[in-house]
Amino acid sequence: MVYAYTSIAGGSFAETSQRMLILYGQVNGLVLYAGWYWQLLTSMFVHVSIVHLAGNMLFLLIFGLRAEDMFTTTEYASVYLLSGLMGNLLSLVFLPLNVPSAGASGAIFGVFGACIIYSRRTLRQSIMGALIYAFFLLMLSSGPNVNILAHMGGLGMGLLIGYLIAAKRPPTIEYQWRYTL
Repeated sequence: MVYAYTSIAGGSFAETSQRMLILYGQVNGLVLYAGWYWQLLTSMFVHVSIVHLAGNMLFLLIFGLRAEDMFTTTEYASVYLLSGLMGNLLSLVFLPLNVPSAGASGAIFGVFGACIIYSRRTLRQSIMGALIYAFFLLMLSSGPNVNILAHMGGLGMGLLIGYLIAAKRPPTIEYQWRYTL
C-alpha cells in the first residue's frame, strides 16, 4: 500500500519519484538538520522501484514464514522494527547527508539474523556456522546503490534479539523435531 501511494502520487507505478523519496525515504541531512525524524521509520516502508519492492518481499517471504513459526507476534514485530531502525541509524551515522535511503532490507536482514541465531541457540548448536552464513549473505547483498550499512545494522540487531529470545525461552519438542531433521 505504501508503494502504491508513493509511486502513484509521484506519477509512475514503475518507480518512486525523487520527491516521494525525499519526503518518506531517509535523507540524512533532513533527519539531522530539519528534524524529519519520522524518516528513520518511514524509510523502511518506501521502495525505490517495483523491482526493489519485489526483491524485498521475496526475502521477507522466505525468512518471514520461518520467523512466524519461531517468534510471537510481538517478538517478530520487535525484531522487524528495531532491526530496521538500527540499520537506518547506522546509515545516519556513516552515509553522506544528501544520499537517500529506502527499503525494508535492514529489517529483513534482522529477521534473517534472529531466525538463524535462534535456531542454533535453541538446538544447542554452535553459533559460528550461523555467523558465517550471515556474513556470506551480507556480502552477496552488497553492490552499487545498495545500502550495506542498513543491512549490517539490521543483521546485527536481529542477531542480538534472536540470541536474547533463545536465551530466555527453552525450545519446544515440536520445534526440535521440526528443525533438526
